[in-house]
Amino acid sequence: MATSYLDHRLGHFVDLVAAREAAPGGGPVAAVTVSLAAGLVAMAARYSVDELAGAEQMLDDAERLRGRAAGLADTDARAYQAVLAGFASTRDSDPDDRSEQLRVALEGAAQVPLEIAETGAETAQLAALLAVEGNRSVRGDAATALLLAEAAVRSAAHLVTVDVAEGGCDQELVRRARASVDVARNALRGAESTLS
Repeated sequence: MATSYLDHRLGHFVDLVAAREAAPGGGPVAAVTVSLAAGLVAMAARYSVDELAGAEQMLDDAERLRGRAAGLADTDARAYQAVLAGFASTRDSDPDDRSEQLRVALEGAAQVPLEIAETGAETAQLAALLAVEGNRSVRGDAATALLLAEAAVRSAAHLVTVDVAEGGCDQELVRRARASVDVARNALRGAESTLS
């Protein structure tokens, strides 16, 4: 991956996702989705500064989350490339050595969607508050952020589960991913009255 996904035009990124290539796949798409959701949260917080206590802090948090999630798109692609390289380089290895090398690569790869899920869960919490209490003119945008973040959290958590199962990795990663799903779902439930 020579160029960051963030440096591509949107149309080109969408074309890359649709191509018959290993990356960008679900991880980078989930990361970009969380970043976009956090961007909507930041916008809604900006519009809510005059009427919602804590909106300035929410804005700062949303900008932090937006940057963190955007960077994870490239990080995930690199981690997945390391897994593919591990599969290729260990074909002729001793089965025990191969298994351990792949476990390490897959556990490293699982860490990235876990971070995406955790970032998305934080984003969902901020979005839920703004969807209910933010400036009325941007509550729909905050609700969109909430729905996007919740979906991305579930997607990223699924990727953690896949990597952990494939590599026989630490189940604690799955537990943490599921905790992020619970946080995002609870945020969604808390704002259900504003969603149609």
